[in-house]
Amino acid sequence: MTMRTMGERVATSERIQAAQDFLEASDREFAAGDNRQASEKLWGASTQLIIAMAEERGWDCGSHRSMKTISRRLAVEFADQLIEHGFSIAEKFHRNFYHNFMEDFELEPDRATIHEFVERMLAYHDRC
Repeated sequence: MTMRTMGERVATSERIQAAQDFLEASDREFAAGDNRQASEKLWGASTQLIIAMAEERGWDCGSHRSMKTISRRLAVEFADQLIEHGFSIAEKFHRNFYHNFMEDFELEPDRATIHEFVERMLAYHDRC
């Protein structure tokens, strides 16, 4: 693994690969029963894609708030509300990592939403 200096940008292709790796890792973590680690990896997959697309557009993406705004902007750009909704679900998983509050009945449908979010974001990235 290459170490980067603070502020050095990660290549878009690396962010895309990281998103895919995080998504696969989340599936393994859920299968192993570690819902907290799996939740954080779903957050990681989602944010890597938001950051990749933001950086390609020259948009600031240095905070949670800016990523939320970016999800709104991308939802408008692609006329797809799943982008904003999916990012909100990703934020929920991020909170779950810290507070472990999600019930089993929430995990499966929300995981499916993140998988769809990642698939669509990858497809939109490929189109651009």
